[in-house]
Amino acid sequence: MSAYNAAIIGCGAIHTMHVNAIAKCANVKLAAVVDIDENLVKKVASDYKCDFYTDYKEVLKQNNIDVVHICTPHYLHAPMAIEAMRAGKHVFIEKPMAISVSDAQKMIKVQEETGKILGVCFQNRYNETSIKVKEVLDSGRLGKIIGGKAFVTWHRNQDYYARGGWRGTWEKEGGGVLINQAIHTLDLLQWFIGDVDRIKASVDTRLLKDFIEVEDTAEATVIFKNGATALFYATNCYPVDSPIEIELICEKAVIRLGKDLYIQYKDGESEKINNSDKATGQKAYWGSGHETIIREFYNTLDKGIDFDVDGKQGINAIRIIDAIYRSNKDKQYIYLD
Repeated sequence: MSAYNAAIIGCGAIHTMHVNAIAKCANVKLAAVVDIDENLVKKVASDYKCDFYTDYKEVLKQNNIDVVHICTPHYLHAPMAIEAMRAGKHVFIEKPMAISVSDAQKMIKVQEETGKILGVCFQNRYNETSIKVKEVLDSGRLGKIIGGKAFVTWHRNQDYYARGGWRGTWEKEGGGVLINQAIHTLDLLQWFIGDVDRIKASVDTRLLKDFIEVEDTAEATVIFKNGATALFYATNCYPVDSPIEIELICEKAVIRLGKDLYIQYKDGESEKINNSDKATGQKAYWGSGHETIIREFYNTLDKGIDFDVDGKQGINAIRIIDAIYRSNKDKQYIYLD
């Protein structure tokens, strides 16, 4: 088993999920952290007993760093990942992999040119219940997927957008509820059902129009290439972060995925799978998949094989989000190539 030295770029709220996951990987050591806030990064480095930098370009020069985890504001994801791969580092990046389809395509091209592994953090694919849904759909036991729906009803207030100064802007966040919160659900929807053919959608800002540029509510009708139709709704206007709901209608059963997984078969039988790996605490809605996806990322490096959630997988949700925004503008169906 190879040993890897990792650096985390960005010491905001999400970085702790990466720290905890790295700590549980037998073949990985957290060697450095990076943040432009010198006081913050010094404290974080002291807590984790590792090196620190205030300029990410400096950590990319370090020959002992094998992997960088990018946990920065969205607009920095693509340029940092591209520089890191060109500097000879593997990259594990928080969602979204980029804020535009063109930037995501550039990242994939650099991944191919450099031979470095680019992993995208869609950790909800690694939840126990998500894996079960994927397995039962791929088995063919439920017959053809006819359609589905996915609802994300969460809460983000003015204080949330005020923190950091980059949220709520098209230039730096790249969007609102779609690209920041609901992107995981869109990824699951296309992972479960298949390639998207076309989308008709609308977006709006219902509560914070005077404070943010981006949408806090979105809805879409999604037509898949296999003929299935899905309805999608997401909002940050709900009073709390309610559990995400996904329902899939198949020829022989109905799948309902929320806190737990329910499968109701047309012959009267039913199945319930408890989500035994639920996360707890303030950020429980993130799920507990970070630990699993990061472990699998390093196992991939060790085996010298492709990572399941690479750039070519990560771009799918970006393309869907882009189509939603364009459909809202053009008031018509947008076809995905």
